[in-house]
Amino acid sequence: MYRLFVPFALFASAAGAQVTLPAVNPDLTAVSAHLKAVQTMTADFAQTDRSGKVLTGQLTLKRPGKIRFQYQAGVPILIVGDGKSLTFIDYSVKQVSRWPIGNSPLGVLLDPSKDLTRFARILDTGDNRIVLAEARDPRHPEYGAITLAFAREPGAPGGMRLQGWVTLDSQNNRTSVRLSNQRFNIPVSDGAFAWRDPRPIGPRQ
Repeated sequence: MYRLFVPFALFASAAGAQVTLPAVNPDLTAVSAHLKAVQTMTADFAQTDRSGKVLTGQLTLKRPGKIRFQYQAGVPILIVGDGKSLTFIDYSVKQVSRWPIGNSPLGVLLDPSKDLTRFARILDTGDNRIVLAEARDPRHPEYGAITLAFAREPGAPGGMRLQGWVTLDSQNNRTSVRLSNQRFNIPVSDGAFAWRDPRPIGPRQ
């Protein structure tokens, strides 16, 4: 176990000195401003899993916490966030799985009140038009990580347009989502996040 040792004389001399905190990356500030400025969003999405399989569909988002991934016709799955939990519904086997939003990489996208400076950093892209923000909770590596991709756009909320993201779970399974036809801050009903339970009626866990 490592121990932090500071000689008393050094500590005493530093105690009266003004502490200068490291400056926050302005791009991280802009990302936070975008997330706080967007109350709702709809978009088309293309999701690519680790095997290269691509699924498309419609994304609906309403902060805080609500999201819906409506997959293309013929895909019997649905993902819905109700503000507290993310629910995965597989209609082909009549199975429902649920986990807290905070335990998912999508938590950073759904909760704009999160302090990004505590768990996010800006990645170097070499292209000033693109901003990548990687977020992970160092206390909970099992939650995975998410890298949000933005394009600078003066007319978009916070001067940024969310282009998509890449998630990495604790098993290093990589999933990427690319967005198109984004529409921000349009009316979205809470009814957009309702879903049909495929399980037989009876006691539920």
